[in-house]
Amino acid sequence: MRRLKIEVCEDQLIHRDVVHQVKDKMLSYDAIFDLSTFFQVFSDETRLRILEALLVSELCVCDIASLLSMSQSSISHQLRTLRELSLVKPRKEGKVVYYSLMDDHIKKILDLGLEHVMEDENEKER
Repeated sequence: MRRLKIEVCEDQLIHRDVVHQVKDKMLSYDAIFDLSTFFQVFSDETRLRILEALLVSELCVCDIASLLSMSQSSISHQLRTLRELSLVKPRKEGKVVYYSLMDDHIKKILDLGLEHVMEDENEKER
């Protein structure tokens, strides 16, 4: 593994005008907190696998549990998290609840993340 050199400022010069300009354009604490929470969802393999499956088709909890070889309780717990962050939406048909992606934004986020990961993998292979 290659060690990266840590870059530090040799001169303790703060560019105050640039710092103020950037600070004025930064998001509020609440917005950063919400964004951080949103991206934490994507750090869990089970949730990513659920989202990947829902890219292909609307599925019920039983279908997802079977597909991922997990308990319905575990899948239900993950779906609750995905629902709370508006990543998936339920549709009830009789006694069965089907889940699908909330909108096309989720597909775009997953596609961009995968594109980035694949580029990184290709770079490692060179």
